[in-house]
Amino acid sequence: MQRRVFLRAASAGAGAVAVSGALWQGAATASAAAVPGAGPYGPLLPPDRNGVALPQGFTSRVVARSGRPVGGILWHGAPDGGACFPDGDGWIYVSNSELPLIGGVSAIRFRADGSVDRAYRTLWGTTLNCAGGATPWQTWLSCEETWRGKVFETDPYGRREAVARPAMGRFKHEAAACDPERRVVYLTEDEDDGCFYRFAPERWGDLSAGRLDVLCGTPDGEAVEWRRVPDPGARIFGPQTRHQVAEARHFDGGEGCHYHDGVCYFTTKGDGRVWAYDARRETLGTVYDGRADGGTLDGVDNVTGTAGGDLYVAEDGGNMEINIITPDGVVAPVVRVDGHEESEITGPAFSPDGSRLYFSSQRGASGFVAGTDGVTYEVRGPFRR
Repeated sequence: MQRRVFLRAASAGAGAVAVSGALWQGAATASAAAVPGAGPYGPLLPPDRNGVALPQGFTSRVVARSGRPVGGILWHGAPDGGACFPDGDGWIYVSNSELPLIGGVSAIRFRADGSVDRAYRTLWGTTLNCAGGATPWQTWLSCEETWRGKVFETDPYGRREAVARPAMGRFKHEAAACDPERRVVYLTEDEDDGCFYRFAPERWGDLSAGRLDVLCGTPDGEAVEWRRVPDPGARIFGPQTRHQVAEARHFDGGEGCHYHDGVCYFTTKGDGRVWAYDARRETLGTVYDGRADGGTLDGVDNVTGTAGGDLYVAEDGGNMEINIITPDGVVAPVVRVDGHEESEITGPAFSPDGSRLYFSSQRGASGFVAGTDGVTYEVRGPFRR
């Protein structure tokens, strides 16, 4: 499938967003432009024995299946958002479980050679743990995608108990991304009129108390502002967070969130967009618009990136791909899982050295809504760093 990316950039005064950060340096133009999707790794080859289509030089393996043993535990159902953390000469991949009532988080520790060392649970008894985000102090924020859901701060190393962080708001949480320059955490909301938030802790590194703001503004490309949410706890019979500030900007189904070099990228599945909030200029624009592109990158969802500025966007549905968005504005498939038509790609995350990409097919080949057929994969190859 041909992939194209639409870029909008100029000064805010000219009515378009100036998208900064390494991703768009030298790539943005003064008007929307479509770029054919010839990716940096070449075309996808036929699916391998795991049903995963990859470019030349890449290989896949299955590291875990829902309900089956891995590293001493049974891997959870409906694997969703994930992240990797360094651990001595190895690393850890954490994964949410988007199951009701028994959700939580599991972790797999890998040895230096990539073999599985052990696996363990770091959070349990929560509900519909969807996406989240890693912190600079090496914790994992696991977000409940349910009405008045919470953010739980978990320890990927399994040494400390998870802690709820209600000061970060009670709403249908999706993803989180930390901005160490401004010392805030950005948060997306999975509602068809959801909002985009930032949480400023009283002390960086401690999320127990702080201020929750909501993004306010009008057309894309104009300067936006942040206003305080009066009641982050959102009392049951009171207005919910997204309805407490009249000027709040609403988004159609907030999903993945990733911060890099002054820009927070987030996706909205309802309109197939990848947004870019320029934190330095406080402007907002889109770097990909699936509606204008005919929906060729379908169901934008989880998103991650590399130090070099590449974005990797996973599809919820579509044709079960992970697509790269390059610094020169090209969108192209990097991974496709065949035979999982009723599933979604979740939890993309790179190992600390950037050589391995982890992700899951949440419902697997059966597409069973309970997620008992989930599969977690590893892809190795010459990824750009």
